[in-house]
Amino acid sequence: MRPVRRCPPGQGPRRHPYVEILIVLEGTSTVDDGTSKRAVNAGEMAVVDAGQVHTFVNSGEGRCARSTSICLLRFSTEWLT
Repeated sequence: MRPVRRCPPGQGPRRHPYVEILIVLEGTSTVDDGTSKRAVNAGEMAVVDAGQVHTFVNSGEGRCARSTSICLLRFSTEWLT
């Protein structure tokens, strides 16, 4: 598991060659996986398939903290914006 990340509003779409598991620790993050959008609240998680264009956006009123786990040994992200 990667360290906790504090999330500012925004952050553009991205993709990478590994499965990513988002765990929201505080606040709310909206996950857009290219086919649907949903709010993920503290204590919930979302899974994004390898190669899937996606965004995680702080969509709550306050701070959002999240941690991610990846299913690959090498970290690589292609930022699309």
